[in-house]
Amino acid sequence: MTQHLVINAIGKDQPGIVNTLSLSIFDAQCNITDSRMAVLGGEFAIILLVSGSNEAIAGLASHLDDTAKKLALTITTKKTGTRKANETLIPYIIEAIALDHPGIVYQLASFLSNKQINIENLTTESYAAAHTGSPMFAVTMTVGIPAAQKINALRDEFTEFCNELNLDTTFKPAKG
Repeated sequence: MTQHLVINAIGKDQPGIVNTLSLSIFDAQCNITDSRMAVLGGEFAIILLVSGSNEAIAGLASHLDDTAKKLALTITTKKTGTRKANETLIPYIIEAIALDHPGIVYQLASFLSNKQINIENLTTESYAAAHTGSPMFAVTMTVGIPAAQKINALRDEFTEFCNELNLDTTFKPAKG
């Protein structure tokens, strides 16, 4: 029976982290089924969903301490189940860009949460505007909208909400 393990690791960015982690997973006869990786400041952060047999997952979990020491990483793990598809949620992509200021993610998350919309993936980026150098902020989200929601009304309400916050947004169906 296939088991799943979430592995979260963070540590000083250095070459070879992905190589060493993926080798440990391969050597344990496990498979990386989903992952997110990023350099944030001077730290490298990774979250992996790994699958394998009971024995393989147990073996991997017991050897990750050695990998953590070798790479000077903080590693945590958690067993999890398979995510069940929810046919009542419609996937949408939301993108927003604005002058950077505190609270953008919170305000977007609050609006979506109040509408019972699940954020499934979220990435953000700060950068300097091309010609002015102004501090800019961009967020991209994949969300699951309940099928009972009236999409046009929701889009209009979301657009009005974002206009009040001076956020330039797009709100479109995710491609299958």
